[in-house]
Amino acid sequence: MMKQERYSRQIILPQIGITGQQKLLASKVLVVGAGGLGCPVLQYLSAAGIGTLGIADSDKVCAMNLNRQVLYNEDDIGRDKTEVCKEKLSAQNPKSVIRTYPSMNIDNAIEIIRQYDVIVDCTDNFSARYLLNDSCIICAKPLVHASIYKFDASLSVFNYTNKYGERGATYRCLFPSPPQFDEIENCSEAGVLGTFTGTIGCMQANEVLKIVGEFGEVLSGKLLVLDGLTGQSHIMKIKLKDENLKITILAENYDFKQSLNIREISVSGLNQKLNDGEDIQLIDVRTVEEYTEFHLNSSFIPLNTLQENLHLINRHKPVVIYCEKGTRSAAAITILQEKYHFSNLYNLQGGLQAWKVKNGQNKLT
Repeated sequence: MMKQERYSRQIILPQIGITGQQKLLASKVLVVGAGGLGCPVLQYLSAAGIGTLGIADSDKVCAMNLNRQVLYNEDDIGRDKTEVCKEKLSAQNPKSVIRTYPSMNIDNAIEIIRQYDVIVDCTDNFSARYLLNDSCIICAKPLVHASIYKFDASLSVFNYTNKYGERGATYRCLFPSPPQFDEIENCSEAGVLGTFTGTIGCMQANEVLKIVGEFGEVLSGKLLVLDGLTGQSHIMKIKLKDENLKITILAENYDFKQSLNIREISVSGLNQKLNDGEDIQLIDVRTVEEYTEFHLNSSFIPLNTLQENLHLINRHKPVVIYCEKGTRSAAAITILQEKYHFSNLYNLQGGLQAWKVKNGQNKLT
């Protein structure tokens, strides 16, 4: 199939044409997060003819992804998301170059981001969002951001430089600092509808195409807020704060758990304690569905029921709290330490994902 035939329906748009399509084919876009937002972003950017697609994600496909991450199916469960994405996107558009990054962190973020024209934030945690924001400021790259909470979504383009050389607002202009851990609730706790992530992901992809193809009005200096229940939307302006453009180096770390004085234990450290027969309590703070799919031999206290089940948490021996990745367990520890003065708590570093990688466990224990 000739390129012109493949892309003919968008080439005939006067805002794009042959010149615009050539810009898409020559562009390099990095998508960070291959989940509910990342899947539609990747699929539509690949279909539109983005020349090089980078995919950064450290997760593996699990059953709970399938209601919204429609790039995957049941045969992909347990596989690395980056591996599956590369395989399926290459089949969708063999002309696109696919690069994968199973790990993106403070040590390699700048090096990776410098290779791309546009960065797309499809992450689900604040550590990654602030790392991406600061890296994009340092590298002078536009950041297409979206987030979803239940049926509320927001979309914006940060750090965008228009044709007049004017820089737009950054993520820190909207959120100068991250929220407290007890204010954080992700889709595992709050829930999310697959069609809504698909809608917002497509809107993110549309912003990328406008930036790369140089057409339309980019959503810079503005935040689009959409109510998925009513279909109503509104746009609020974001004012650039010049001090946020003065970032020249990354922070020492973007692990906000450290600033909250949360002690962590590695999977190896936990294994050692269990093998030595040490008397410890394990607590799982995930949802019922997650617990049913896979769990350790532990107490089960979902995060949203934590405060009514304080009597189940031992104060006189080490307590290791875990979730899927370590974020919700850190939130639980923050609540217990700050409000109820527990001093014997440890967060399982990397959560169950790290446990599975280390121990190779795929069955209920």
